[in-house]
Amino acid sequence: MTSSQSGGSTSASADQAPIDTVANAAATPDQEQPYAELGLKDHEYATIRDILGRRPTAAELAMYSVMWSEHCSYKSSKPHLKQFGEKMTDAMRKHLMVGIGENAGVVDIGDGWAVTFKVESHNHPSYVEPYQGAATGVGGIVRDILSMGARPIAVMDELRFGDIDHPDTARVVHGVVAGVGGYGNCLGLPNIGGGALFDASYQGNPLVDALCVGAMRHEDLHLASASGVGNKVVLYGARTGGDGIGGVSVLASETFDEGGPAKRPSVQVGDPFAEKVLIECTLDLFKAGVVEGIQDLGGAGLSCATSELASAGEGGMRVTLDLVPLRDPTLRAEEILMSESQERMMAVVRPDKLKAFQAITDRWDVEIAVLGEVTDSGRLVIEYRGEVVVDVPPRTVAHDCPVYDRPYTRPAWMDDIQADSASSLKLPEDGEALKETTIALMGSPNLASREWVTAQYDRYVQGNTAMARPDTVGVVRVDEETGRGVAIATRANDRYTKLDPYEGARQAVAAAYRAVAVAGAEPLAVTDCLNFGSPEDPDSMWQFAEAVRGMADACRDLSVPVTGGNVSLYNGTGEPGRVDSSINPTPLVGMLGVLDDVARATPSGWRESGLGIYLLGTTRAELDGSRFAELSGHLGGRPPVVDLEAEAALAGALVAASREGLVGAAREVAEGGLAAAVALGALRYGVGARITLDEVATRDDLTVAEAWLSESQGRAIVAVEPMGEPRFVEMCAERWVLAARIGETSGSGAIEVEGQFTLPLGVLRVAWEAPLQERFGS
Repeated sequence: MTSSQSGGSTSASADQAPIDTVANAAATPDQEQPYAELGLKDHEYATIRDILGRRPTAAELAMYSVMWSEHCSYKSSKPHLKQFGEKMTDAMRKHLMVGIGENAGVVDIGDGWAVTFKVESHNHPSYVEPYQGAATGVGGIVRDILSMGARPIAVMDELRFGDIDHPDTARVVHGVVAGVGGYGNCLGLPNIGGGALFDASYQGNPLVDALCVGAMRHEDLHLASASGVGNKVVLYGARTGGDGIGGVSVLASETFDEGGPAKRPSVQVGDPFAEKVLIECTLDLFKAGVVEGIQDLGGAGLSCATSELASAGEGGMRVTLDLVPLRDPTLRAEEILMSESQERMMAVVRPDKLKAFQAITDRWDVEIAVLGEVTDSGRLVIEYRGEVVVDVPPRTVAHDCPVYDRPYTRPAWMDDIQADSASSLKLPEDGEALKETTIALMGSPNLASREWVTAQYDRYVQGNTAMARPDTVGVVRVDEETGRGVAIATRANDRYTKLDPYEGARQAVAAAYRAVAVAGAEPLAVTDCLNFGSPEDPDSMWQFAEAVRGMADACRDLSVPVTGGNVSLYNGTGEPGRVDSSINPTPLVGMLGVLDDVARATPSGWRESGLGIYLLGTTRAELDGSRFAELSGHLGGRPPVVDLEAEAALAGALVAASREGLVGAAREVAEGGLAAAVALGALRYGVGARITLDEVATRDDLTVAEAWLSESQGRAIVAVEPMGEPRFVEMCAERWVLAARIGETSGSGAIEVEGQFTLPLGVLRVAWEAPLQERFGS
């Protein structure tokens, strides 16, 4: 049997405590309730009582506590996030089909195809239990994409860990990487990119930001709402257990402060094989046209699904908790509502289509339970053991939560950190020193090879991956007939954002925009994951406000809309007001670009000798916040200048050159400067390069070391076939993009910088591959 129409194993144990019904709540207004332990403030609890005209029942209190948590409600970030809508232009709406407010954003990529993509964090659970925290983060974002009607086609992940040599870092790294790989691999989804960085600020607050992209035809788009009086509310998928009770919604809403309420309940446990079946079953349900809408059960579980579906519809909803299939029959009503057990979905189904719905779930051996129906009451009513335990206006739970204009101020320590420029650091003064610096740079934890990580991910399953790590952008085919597809890049420089949150966020947008253009794709849209400290700390709130302002301004100036995303706050364990009280602010940008044929995607390394290497853009002496500065443990000064007009011109030149088939390889010049760009371009396929820095150094008034190590923005290196060089230079000039020929690819097996050094690729590769393998490899 795959349906559950009656209590059976779902019924409560006879020795359970008395049920706190709505009638009982009205009759016992003075009964004390543990609202503070559930994360509610005094005034929030008072507001709930005002809304209901009585005290809440235990089940209602559970619902409000999880849905009004920071993670679910965005109560501190909403006043700032509205800028993404306010600064959106008509041009930005051209390809936007679904924007902020739904499970995931959707954009039109042409030829009748739509792509939905979103990134979300699973940070706090991944510190408590790294494997399951990361695994269920992947599962949750996949279900968000699925609920829009799309088939998930690829995943990515951006990871941030503590100091690479801290004794606890290995525990988190091993668990998170295994969780991401284990869940995604079992789903049969290629992991096409992302990143992993190390910094002491993440020691107690690692970041696990998971992205999923899905594809569908325009006509297959679905939105989630409970509409149609009499339509059935159906729960299907895995059974509900005690794992994750309070889970992500509570964990993500408070710091791990020993003096505060306990916020470490069990982390959700995932089953990727059940999710794989759920994906195929759900897609069949959509294809058969037997559902009015589908909502996944992620953070806040049934509390979220019922209240959001009812709130998005035109009426109300009435459900019976006794009908929820349980793994643990001792769960109380409020625990059933709060459980974040994975691999579950909720559907709204017309009565005349229920039989067809069940025929499909039976075929996939997926258990269902008809919990109730849509009503015209305007209320969400939940019954348990014959009593009403929830009777609330659904919008007050799901959408009309308290919104806070948190105070924020520029931190007192900002002047000191910005005054401490990297200009005080000693630069290499001769060729030998420059070579040793290059080796040290490429062997540093944040530029070293990520092969130990990405080798654990299946990057090419399904056969549609055109590019994946170690390329800097993920590219996946959507249409097998035409080759149309998308490129996705994720970028966030926490060091720049620490030095200046506004400019750091603008840089993240610019870097992701540049990255997809380097691959030959037209940048189209953004998803974001904003990872910051406590909103109750004015310093952290200022960082957040400035970063959102910078990101919104950059998206407007580059004409790429934010389609949705995630906010993760309370990522800090230090004393408020200190420079190290929280993680380095990390506004992650996921940029999606479109390729008419993924076969022309530009690789990130050169495969043959004799190609001309061009440096595009202007180089300045910009080493503040750089990887070179990080070698000395230095973080200070101001981040590189971001010129968005120059970024747009550069992207236009790169995409146009790709379309004309002029580019053999290209890389953005970013972290690690030209040194890292040339080294990684050569290491990709083991083909060397001869480089001359004198022309660029003279033109831009730099020393050779500054030209080699600077992290100026708006730059890329491009390898061009000799026959195409004149046309390439012409195209750059037409767009006012500076192009300097700095050398050529070579078969020498080395990087040769004229007048400075010769560095064999074998020596460089040993240094580059060692850091992660030595610390984490078996």
